[in-house]
Amino acid sequence: MSDLAATGGVSGPGRIGRVAIGDLLKKAAVRFADRVALSDGERRVSFAELERDANRFANYLVSRGLRPGSKISTICNNSVEFVKALFGIHRAGLVWVPINTMLGPADMDYILDHAEVNLALIDDNLHAQPERRAALEKRGIDLVTIDLTGKAKAAGLASFGELIEGQSDAEPEIDFDDRDLAMIIYTSGTTSRPKGAMHCHLAVVMAVMSNCIEMKLGRDDGITGQFPIFHCAGHVLLLSYLAVGGRMALMRGFDPMVCMEAIQRDKLTVFVGLSLMYQAILDHPRRNDYDLSSLRMCIYTMAPMGRPLLERGIRELCPNFALTSGQTEMYPATTMSQPDRQLERFGNYWGESLIVNETAIMDEEGRLLPRGEIGELVHRGPNVMMGYYKDPEATAAARKFGWHHTGDLALIDANGEVLFLDRKKDMIKSGGENVASVRIEETLLAHPAVQNAAVVGLPHPQWGEAVSAFVKLKPGAAASEAEIAEHCKAHLGGFQVPKLIRIVEDMPMTATGKLRKVELRNRFADFFATERA
Repeated sequence: MSDLAATGGVSGPGRIGRVAIGDLLKKAAVRFADRVALSDGERRVSFAELERDANRFANYLVSRGLRPGSKISTICNNSVEFVKALFGIHRAGLVWVPINTMLGPADMDYILDHAEVNLALIDDNLHAQPERRAALEKRGIDLVTIDLTGKAKAAGLASFGELIEGQSDAEPEIDFDDRDLAMIIYTSGTTSRPKGAMHCHLAVVMAVMSNCIEMKLGRDDGITGQFPIFHCAGHVLLLSYLAVGGRMALMRGFDPMVCMEAIQRDKLTVFVGLSLMYQAILDHPRRNDYDLSSLRMCIYTMAPMGRPLLERGIRELCPNFALTSGQTEMYPATTMSQPDRQLERFGNYWGESLIVNETAIMDEEGRLLPRGEIGELVHRGPNVMMGYYKDPEATAAARKFGWHHTGDLALIDANGEVLFLDRKKDMIKSGGENVASVRIEETLLAHPAVQNAAVVGLPHPQWGEAVSAFVKLKPGAAASEAEIAEHCKAHLGGFQVPKLIRIVEDMPMTATGKLRKVELRNRFADFFATERA
């Protein structure tokens, strides 16, 4: 008999002490049944409706024979039905595999194959795209459609609304553990294909609890929902606000007019956006037509904001600004620069570590460095990923010395704030998207006129970094920069297409024949430097 059994204990919490993503909604629905959880334009959805339809979809999935561990993808932009389906997936204990809708068909097909997905939920307008539809038909995957534009029936697909008709409103009795795999979110790495970061229920719920505390969320808070839910940032924001009885105004992409209308109409209290989104709102000719006074907090993310824009935002939009940072492998957020620090330090200050995780700086030998010394930014905590799906070598490298390695060079200053300095590898962060330079270079090299290609991220006042490509043509070959751009548009997702393509006579090379990208970065560092105040 074990010592635990001898004292009357049990080996695991079981259902009685379970931590589960789907339970966040269930508990909120008990407390806030009739309160608005989601808005989508004029549409209002209560916590009770979300809970009911999440259970119905969960029961539908169970009726298909899906069990915990089965994988289901979503190829969806933000919508009420997407949120209902998402909670149904979590509630059934399945593994969610979201797909970035901006990815091209080849990367979409790779993820579906790599994750061994047999069922996917897709927006009807996305299914109507010829290349995407052809890739899905070739794969032979089962599809459920969110009928946003009335095209599902013509395509011969069952819609989400039809499938949940007649299903039980009661939560299905499903046994799974809080350390069981809950999702695989693919993130572009430095290799040519995405890598799947695996997270369990506990990691996500712990991140949610941390966000609720650090952002001081309450039941009267409402947030703008222009970030896509298929991203970890959009997903965790949705969960964080609903967990406390708050609400989200869903949007399909960013439009400054739509955002301002939602803030006024729904009396939203928090705006979360990129620097370019704040710039667009502050510069909008009709901004003064809208009452934005309900905002108590403006959060910017992915990259720091330029001083003129930040000072203007604090002066004209909201007195409280905060920067949050994180990455898919460490369920966000991991760091936050507090509102009272905003006008004291400028530049790439990412703020303090949040309560959910530890943050440190490490040298190449695994030694933790004191404040002020430069090394790699590392984290550890319950929000760290379980590993990369089917990639034990990459997992081992990311967890070396018992810490999660971000690949970012940074230091922690005397005030305990992370100051980001550079990236160890050639990952480009542009407009909130991670872009692998190798993926773009492969596409450029596939052009018949291109002999060599180098892709770097150049500083950009709106996008953080702009994907920038430098190509050398083959001897005797001819191609214009515009032609190469069209080639990229035909083979890459929109966020991957370079914002600058420059044909050069020679590439900077090392003695061993390797590209010296640092020379290109330095030479063209000021290309996008003009920032509007």
